[in-house]
Amino acid sequence: MDNGDGKRSGVIKNLEGDSQYDINWGRGDGKTQEPMKRKKAVKNNRERNKRLKVIGGFVAFAIVFSYLFIIRPAQAIKSDLKSVSAKAKELKSTFAANDLDAVESKFKEFSTTYAKLEKDSKNIYWLSFVPYVADYKNGIEAGRYTIAAGQEGITAVAPYADLIGFSKGKSSFSEKSGEDRLQTAVLTLDKILGRLDSISANINQAEIRINKIDPNRYPEKFGKTPVRAQVANIKEQFAGVASLFVDAKPLIKNLPKIMGKDKEQTYLILFQNNNELRATGGFLTSYAFFRIKDGKMKIENSSDIYSLDGSIANHPPAPQEILTYHKGVSQFYIRDSNLSPDLPTSLKLFEGLYEKSNVKVQYDGVIMLDSKILVDMLKIYGDTEVDGVRFSANEDARCDCPQVIYTLFDLVDRPVNYIKENRKGILGDLMFQLFNKALGFSPSKYWGILAQTMYGNLQEKHILLNFKDPQIQAAAEGVGFAGRIRPYDGDYLHISNVNFAGAKSNLFVQEAVTTKTTSKNGRIEKEVTITFKNPYPQSDCNLEHGNLCLNAPLRNWIRFFVPKGSTLTSLTGAARQTKTYDDLGKTVYENFLVINPMGSAKVVATYTLPDTIKSSKYTYMIQKQPGIEKDKQSLEVIVGGKSLYKGPFDTDKTFKNAL
Repeated sequence: MDNGDGKRSGVIKNLEGDSQYDINWGRGDGKTQEPMKRKKAVKNNRERNKRLKVIGGFVAFAIVFSYLFIIRPAQAIKSDLKSVSAKAKELKSTFAANDLDAVESKFKEFSTTYAKLEKDSKNIYWLSFVPYVADYKNGIEAGRYTIAAGQEGITAVAPYADLIGFSKGKSSFSEKSGEDRLQTAVLTLDKILGRLDSISANINQAEIRINKIDPNRYPEKFGKTPVRAQVANIKEQFAGVASLFVDAKPLIKNLPKIMGKDKEQTYLILFQNNNELRATGGFLTSYAFFRIKDGKMKIENSSDIYSLDGSIANHPPAPQEILTYHKGVSQFYIRDSNLSPDLPTSLKLFEGLYEKSNVKVQYDGVIMLDSKILVDMLKIYGDTEVDGVRFSANEDARCDCPQVIYTLFDLVDRPVNYIKENRKGILGDLMFQLFNKALGFSPSKYWGILAQTMYGNLQEKHILLNFKDPQIQAAAEGVGFAGRIRPYDGDYLHISNVNFAGAKSNLFVQEAVTTKTTSKNGRIEKEVTITFKNPYPQSDCNLEHGNLCLNAPLRNWIRFFVPKGSTLTSLTGAARQTKTYDDLGKTVYENFLVINPMGSAKVVATYTLPDTIKSSKYTYMIQKQPGIEKDKQSLEVIVGGKSLYKGPFDTDKTFKNAL
């Protein structure tokens, strides 16, 4: 249709003939396109509504799905975790009560509660493609294997509850003497050891899962709460326990042999005075032999170390170390033979002299004990009398030390105008009395705490073990109880201090060790600082006055054992020129210094590690010197500007932290 203006227009009618849209044909001002736009808008609205319905349906599905498969399981898990935590606290309290029946009951409750947690946790395992969920899954599964190992352990020790310090109904040991109980345990120990492999397998499975957890994927902190460090700490603690069990397993399996199940074993006990520090823990003061067959023990031939030295007709000349640093000693005596910080090496020197003795006894192993063992046993069993002298673990104001320590020094070292017979043998007599007390008391009352205390002393190196049997010796070395300077591929440090004629001044001297590790220009640099302080006045050491000489200038022979190939930059604070040499697979820096009463001294060693130790794979082992008590020596380890440890230097320490 022509409108007369050169444009055409048309009308589209619906079926009823009504005009719906007026469409302009040709070019114009665009107003005639409005109906088309409205049509498109309607169509778009319909499509948008459809999309909104789809999205709405998806959102509704996601909400329902999230609730069913994430939120609700998470709520159940949260509730389960609270229950597991509560049961764990109850179980811990029950252990403290030393009632194995109650422990078994609480352990079953804990296991049942944990099983519910594991069941509910499986509802979110489909999210294991998320690393955090995968870590959670591995942690839960590790817990299950750990519980299985614990159940095996409880079942294994149940028949011997009374022996290890737990009560359990009517124990089969209750009518037997302490010695008979020990013998029964030794003869039936194989029944316990038969479960070791099963326990070990469960611990191994737990460790596999724990090792899959990566602490580095976690933030350092969530708010003010440390996260990454806690995850790393839990992982390292578990790894340490698992490793200890694996390392201890060979020694545990050899316990029947050690206790004389197959044939009688003879052991030499060497007592070390750790208040007069030597390389393996202390000055050798006395010795004793004990024999054991099927758990039956007999102590014999306890005597003064000086009498053992007196049984050697001709002593060889003293080694160069003694001639250089000791005071007034020119011959080599058994009492000075523990020169090396590596116990097997020192015992070779000991045995070279012992072979010359006319009273020697063949033995199957050596047990080294220091003064702390006496104090700990007196704390457990109470005051003990020997030859009319009463010994106690109570503090003595005359030395700010346990009464037993002062009394032994008074009996042994105070100068008198007569010859003291077997002057250091009284120490062996005291140990014999304490041993008889241990067997005489009810095991359920004392043996549990005794075992825990002695295990702690093994870890802290107040007890050292050495065996002639290569298999048993390897087992003792594996668990760190053999006083061995260990081979190690990474960074390493052992500080050996030896008191040469400095009275008993280690009783008063405090040490603070700080190690700093930095990486510069691709090389790893070390700084080790040792600060010695003696806050007590000097004793009157004039022999004519007859006073007890305990605190005197400490003549300290010091050695730093570091990775072989390390290069010394400087060693300051010592009195002589530093000697550098290789020994025991390490490089050694050796010197000497004196720490006076009411005085202090500081030694600083700086050196560069060999190129074989890389900063990207940095690990660090620090081995504690035997004999030093944890309240006498502190340690701080700083790596790359971060303090990794600050506290007592009580046990060997290992650190893994890339620079």
